[in-house]
Amino acid sequence: MSSDYTVGDLVAEFLTACGVTTVFGIASVHNIPMLDGIGRRNAIRFVMTRGELGGAHMADGYARVSQGLGVIISSTGPGAANTIGGLIEARFAGAPVLHITGMTSTKFADREMGSVHDPVDQLGMMASVCKSAYRIRSAHQALGVLTQAATEALTPPMGPVSVEVPIDVQRVKIDRPAMLDNFVLPLPPPRLPSDAELDELADRVLAAKRPMLWLGNGAKQAGGPAARLLELGFGMVSSFNGRGTVSEENPRNLGGLTGIGMPVITDFYKTVDLCLVVGCRIRGHETNDFTVPLPANLIQIDSDPLANGRTYPNQYFVCGDANATLSALVRRIEGKLKIESGYPAEFEKLKRDAQSAFIDTLGAYGTFATQLRNVMPRDAIWARDVTQNNTTWGNRVFPLNAPNQNVYPVGAGIGQGLCLGIGAAVAAGDRKTVVMTGDGGFYLNVGELWTAVQENLNMVVIVMNDRGYGVIKRIQDATAQGRRYFADLTGPEISKLAALSDIPYFRVSTADAFGPTVAQAMEIRGLTMVEVDMNSVGEFPPYYPFNQLAKKPA
Repeated sequence: MSSDYTVGDLVAEFLTACGVTTVFGIASVHNIPMLDGIGRRNAIRFVMTRGELGGAHMADGYARVSQGLGVIISSTGPGAANTIGGLIEARFAGAPVLHITGMTSTKFADREMGSVHDPVDQLGMMASVCKSAYRIRSAHQALGVLTQAATEALTPPMGPVSVEVPIDVQRVKIDRPAMLDNFVLPLPPPRLPSDAELDELADRVLAAKRPMLWLGNGAKQAGGPAARLLELGFGMVSSFNGRGTVSEENPRNLGGLTGIGMPVITDFYKTVDLCLVVGCRIRGHETNDFTVPLPANLIQIDSDPLANGRTYPNQYFVCGDANATLSALVRRIEGKLKIESGYPAEFEKLKRDAQSAFIDTLGAYGTFATQLRNVMPRDAIWARDVTQNNTTWGNRVFPLNAPNQNVYPVGAGIGQGLCLGIGAAVAAGDRKTVVMTGDGGFYLNVGELWTAVQENLNMVVIVMNDRGYGVIKRIQDATAQGRRYFADLTGPEISKLAALSDIPYFRVSTADAFGPTVAQAMEIRGLTMVEVDMNSVGEFPPYYPFNQLAKKPA
């Protein structure tokens, strides 16, 4: 009996079997059979993006908030190449993204014969930025390749994986695989260290009197045992990407105040006798390229063996799942850990002093974090782009309550925040998503604003408008003797841009109007925009390391 079931149908059904309910992408000549399979089944929401770059970022933002697989379907050649920036960011962020792209017919592939969209070594291009990349070379191996790709994306350290499906393979008629009826991805179980490893870890922790946690992206599922360690007397700091694993309202959680440019913190580190680093690379971005001095007694827990000593040297390394390992540690040390009297209170004072000192450097923008937190719902998503505001108060002192509320460009690429926020808002549903971007970053992907309009997303877009690349100007001040070439921008009036699609628009011209104005925008269900006229509010003050320039002798 002939079958009308094709490999394109298999791709669509496979995604549903994996629990995927949303896919981002653009229809094109080399992916129509797959998208036709998605459309006919009507089980997956397909978000029509304006470009593959934006779509890849959306799949990333969606994965971070949903804590599941993000999927981007692109076309071939130029379309696949357009996803690269988004996939690189997903790799930085450790976000599980499955990129499915078309490919020219197998009889033309890799022969440079000039077929439409025919790329040179597309597979190599995708492999250079993803965890891995595959081509489905025949219909009978399609399910196996897709299973391998999705499994790799979701296996720690998570990240993007790309799959090419040639257009002729998509059209091949096959029998529907019966195993899809009860399909489960073969994800490897989390590793629990051996009793000997855990006993050694516990002994080393019990020897400490002034211990501190440093949590990263790999510890996001370990919030319960991490919070218990704080109750037992630990202090805590986190990478920017690991923020919110323990609520940052906790008085002993420094959050993203990692110590860069802050002697009040780095001096305190000298008094810490154990730094327990969990699921974190201790990136150069957050340690001024590894110049922040950390406690010498550093112990690492990570599911990735390659994390062992990758940046800072350690005294002991445990390869294991963050949640399972910390839970086992807590069971071993409860009732036995002897914290130095006064240490928890010292850490709480450190947080108060450090936050106050940091906020004092922000001038007119020093109240913005508190103003915004007071009007944002407690469960709202906080998405943002690379801006002076995010580099300072957005990443450092704006409190977060859960790790999946935290969405930002880990790789520090400009223009990604709006698209990350759109993907986050799709995952968040009725929960509010707040996106903060600068004008430069906003204009880079402004076309995706209409993706948010079409999807009727519940989000507030805050544009911090200083009519230029403010971050670049600071770098030019430091490295080019203040010569600010090519850093001023012109662009459409944001109020008129919002009016094009009937997006409710609000404007902030004074610092104290920020919170009340955003509150007005928050009250509206759907997409709203708030423009902060930074030239009216006041110039953003220099921040670390740029605020160190004035301290140097003339």
